[in-house]
Amino acid sequence: MRRLTALLEDLPDDLYRQVFTHASWSVTRGDSYDRLAFLGDSVLGLAITSHLYPRLEAERYGAGRLTKIRAQVVSGASCRRVAERLDVPRRMREAAPEGAEQVGTERVLASVTEAVIGACYLHRGYEPVAEAVVEAFEEEIAQALEFPVDHKSTLQERLARRGAVVAYEVETEHGPPHERTFDVIARVEDDVVGRGSGRSKKHAEQEAARHALETLEKE
Repeated sequence: MRRLTALLEDLPDDLYRQVFTHASWSVTRGDSYDRLAFLGDSVLGLAITSHLYPRLEAERYGAGRLTKIRAQVVSGASCRRVAERLDVPRRMREAAPEGAEQVGTERVLASVTEAVIGACYLHRGYEPVAEAVVEAFEEEIAQALEFPVDHKSTLQERLARRGAVVAYEVETEHGPPHERTFDVIARVEDDVVGRGSGRSKKHAEQEAARHALETLEKE
């Protein structure tokens, strides 16, 4: 985390301020972290892929398995944990204008983590940022390799015990075509058991399944 923190704190003031500006706080959407998060999402995915690809033998780790591991590493939950280690909640409180509504959901924290990566990429280029990303996500990489998780499969296996089947529906789509976000619900018969968001339908479905599993744990 040391490298990414150093890159973050080395950002020019205007770029640093944009990283921690929620869209509801800004006059124009371009002043918020949204576009930086879109860029950072791509840099994050490439950095993790480039790290994993040469280190995992082809015989055991085909494209499908690599895709699942990467998805777990860069998931909203993983990005939220990195955000907390970067002290993002405090930084956002300090950046919030007086009287502004405080925002700290997993989705927001994950997006700010991506925005940090995007801003650092703009300021310093790919190589130092990729190294910092791998260090920052070291725990998440180790977790994904040792305990790979497919939330959708786990949820269906659990529901199958009670004879139930889960279906996923795209509830809303928002954002311009080049940075679309999908909001998905997981439904069992008439009951919504989970919700998730992501920049692809598959990612959003995994997040909805994860939420559903957390709900089932409380029952």
